[in-house]
Amino acid sequence: MKVKQRPEDFLVEELTPVLAGDTGQFAFYRLDKTGWTTPDALAALRRRWQIDFRRLSYGGLKDRHATTSQFLTIFRGPKRNLNHERVTITYLGQRTEPYSATDISANRFTIALRSLNDDAIARAVSAISEVNQAGFPNYFDDQRFGSVGEPPEFVAKEMVFGRFERALWLALVAPYAFDRADAKTEKATLRNYWRDWPLCKAKLPRGHARSLVDYLVTHPTDFKGAVARLRPELQGLYLSAYQSYLWNRLLGEWLVQSVGWDNLGTIELKLGVVPVPTRIPEEKRAVWESLVLPLPSARIKPEPGTAWLPIAAKVLQAEGLTLVELKIKGLQKPFFSKGDRAACIRPTNLSHQVDRDELNQGKRKLTVKFDLPRGCYATMLVKRISNPIISPSPVP
Repeated sequence: MKVKQRPEDFLVEELTPVLAGDTGQFAFYRLDKTGWTTPDALAALRRRWQIDFRRLSYGGLKDRHATTSQFLTIFRGPKRNLNHERVTITYLGQRTEPYSATDISANRFTIALRSLNDDAIARAVSAISEVNQAGFPNYFDDQRFGSVGEPPEFVAKEMVFGRFERALWLALVAPYAFDRADAKTEKATLRNYWRDWPLCKAKLPRGHARSLVDYLVTHPTDFKGAVARLRPELQGLYLSAYQSYLWNRLLGEWLVQSVGWDNLGTIELKLGVVPVPTRIPEEKRAVWESLVLPLPSARIKPEPGTAWLPIAAKVLQAEGLTLVELKIKGLQKPFFSKGDRAACIRPTNLSHQVDRDELNQGKRKLTVKFDLPRGCYATMLVKRISNPIISPSPVP
C-alpha cells in the first residue's frame, strides 16, 4: 500500500462555523498549502508581510505531506491576498476576536490509498464496516512521538525521576530519524565533548545547544538548571510525548479489561502494539462510546473509587511511578497539562470508493472520506483500515 504517493492524495480541510464580517481589528484569512508545514508557511507569510509573530493566531497544525486548508487571523493584518510557492493566503474579512483551536469544529479528510490488490481492498472495506460499528480508539499517533528516539526513551520520564543529566543528554544528543546534516554534526560534537564544557562550547555553532553549554561552563554539574533553560516549546513537546504515551497505555489497558481480547485485535505503532476493537458487545457499547479518560498528571485529584483509577495505577506501576509522582520535582515549570480526552472516535460522513489506480499499473485505489473532531489523528484511522489486524495478544 502507498499512502501520500503525492500530496493531493491526502487532503485536509479545516471546518469552522466562524464567519468573516466587516468590523474588528483581526483580519481573517484562509491558508491553502501543499508541501509545507503550517509553521513554515506562516513564517513565509510573516517575512513577506513583515508581520510580528505575536500578531498571528491559528487553530491547528497541518501535515507537510498533504494538501491542506485552514484559517488564521492577523491583528491589524493587510486586507489582501498572497501567493507564494504553493502557499495561498486568501483574505476573507474581519473578526473582533483572534482565531484559535476552539473555533475548529472538525477536520474533513479525503485520503487515497494506492497500490492495493483485491485482497487488500477486501480487508480495508471490511475494516471500514467494523469502524462504522465499533468506532476506533482515539490514540495519539506516531507524529506525537517525534521527540522519542531509538531505542525509545522519554526526556520527561528522566525529568520526573530527577535524572536531569540523562534528560539533557536525550534532549541534545539523542539521534532522530529526521535529523539534518547540521543537527547530526552538532550532536556528534556534544557527544564527543560531553562534560568538557569549555571545549564543547568552543566547537559548537551559535544556537540553543551552545547557550545551554555556556550555562554549564560556569555551572558544570547543574543539569537541572540547564534543563530548566530548554526552550519552553521543547519542554512542552517532551512532556506531551510522555503524557500521550501513558494515555495510550491507559486506553489500551481499559480496552483489554473492559472489552476483552475476544473482541480485540492489535495494530502496531512506533512505540508498540495497541489493541483496537473489531466489535463491541452491546452491553459495553454505551460505556465505550461515552468513555473519557484523563491525561495522566499529578494535578488531577480523582475521587476514590473512580473507575479508571486502578487501570492508571497499573500502567504507572510499570513505569515505576504513581499518579501523585507524575510531576517534575524542584521545578515550577514545566508541568504536565490537565485535561480529558475522548476514548472512542466515530468518524462522521465516512464513505469510500474503489477505482483503478492511475499511478500504479494493475493496482487499485481506495479513496476514503470522513470528518474527525479536532485533535484526532486521521492517520490512526488509515492504519486501522489499511493494516491487517494482528492476532490478539497482551499489550507489552
